Amino acid sequence: MSQSERFESDGVLLRRFMELPQVAESETLLLFWGMGAEPDTHSIFQPLLKEGKVIGLPRCLPGGGMEFRRYEGEEHITLHPYGMREPDLSCPLILPRAADLALIPAMCYDETCLRLGRGGGFYDRFLAGFSGHTVGLCRERLLQKRCPAQPHDRQVELVLTEDRSFRQNVTG
Repeated sequence: MSQSERFESDGVLLRRFMELPQVAESETLLLFWGMGAEPDTHSIFQPLLKEGKVIGLPRCLPGGGMEFRRYEGEEHITLHPYGMREPDLSCPLILPRAADLALIPAMCYDETCLRLGRGGGFYDRFLAGFSGHTVGLCRERLLQKRCPAQPHDRQVELVLTEDRSFRQNVTG
């Protein structure tokens, strides 16, 4: 995608995310700072903060763990060796059970709300114990019919593209 196509796609995806009733109803949101082909989520931080929302961003831990820390401005952001922007240790910890909604990054999603991540399993481990709303953003051109899955892979509740949305098919 050209830079202008990505910018346009980001705008539509993030507008659709911000219009979700789950976002309006949430007090604490666990987000990520987009990198690579991921949407540039940083553009929604300030609008959410102005609405009084608390934003948590992930921080990778040794041994494959992950925690979320409160976003307190760019001056408290460090660059992880793998290129992710993450809050520094001065930012307060946010326990996942205190969050209402998590925006989950992925290289792509499929129509069943499964994601293809970067292979570290950080978010699959997180999703296994998270009880809030989960949303994924996927550029329409990256949407797959079916992502390869392993038993530990977890779906998100809702996937938004520029044109469509997909809900997890919950049985039971």
